[in-house]
Amino acid sequence: MDDVRAGTVTANGVEFGYLEAGPDGGPLALCLHGFPDSARTWRHLLPELADAGYHAVAPFMRGYAPTAVPDDGAYQTGALVADAVALHEAFGGGSDAVLVGHDWGAFATYGAVAHAPERWRRAVTLAVPPMASMMSSFFQYEQLKRSFYIFLFQTPLAEAAVNGAFVAGLWRDWSPGYDATDDVAHVMDCLAEPANLAAALGYYRAMFDPSRHVDRYAAQQEAVSAPAGRPLLYLHGADDGCLGADAFAPGGDVSAVLAHLPPGSRAELVPGTGHFLHLERPAEVNRLILDWLAAAQG
Repeated sequence: MDDVRAGTVTANGVEFGYLEAGPDGGPLALCLHGFPDSARTWRHLLPELADAGYHAVAPFMRGYAPTAVPDDGAYQTGALVADAVALHEAFGGGSDAVLVGHDWGAFATYGAVAHAPERWRRAVTLAVPPMASMMSSFFQYEQLKRSFYIFLFQTPLAEAAVNGAFVAGLWRDWSPGYDATDDVAHVMDCLAEPANLAAALGYYRAMFDPSRHVDRYAAQQEAVSAPAGRPLLYLHGADDGCLGADAFAPGGDVSAVLAHLPPGSRAELVPGTGHFLHLERPAEVNRLILDWLAAAQG
């Protein structure tokens, strides 16, 4: 992390903390994290993007300290899409910008490239397939068991349940064999205050409760399930314990995922990795990402 710098910027009315690497004048590479995680999840990718000439930026998502808890109280996915577009503007991104999203960041990426395709040249998503692909398999019994936490988070019990041990358990289940000790510590720093934890849970509560939606994000919300406007690389850990590859890519067949991606897209299972595949095999995953981004240049 020696070449990674920290800063703050205001976008969409929210003060974002972020990590960055690379030249300010390079094409913007915006990297969005998920739950339970932080911007530090991109610590292996940011320097490599910088070496490739990108201005690589990884914000802490809305409500994750040091980013502020948003005044509008919005945690629907449409708000995350609006944040991505506003961050593109705040960092002076052009049409050559690229977007990389993991978990909740993947949802935001799908929405951003559908809502404002002119802002992004290419995009990468990890660990969460397109909405249509995911929902077709979400209600399978084995997947419902894996998704217990989503239902827990709809209840008032969640605030008492989500502590360091709980988060460590999720990482252990989702990426078996990976030592997440440092990652969990950083997550808990981001969620140390009750308002920050409530914000992270708010992402899940807004999934099933439209009364939590803010009207001004309606167009962005619709974009999340709309066809993406740019080619996408989709990567998924073959041993993901959060969203099982067996549910939407049985036998390793990713054709059902590709059916919901734009022409020219690619989907790939990464063997020997779980939900946090970019941390488990950073050299392999970074190479897949950088090769995909480079292939569209020139």
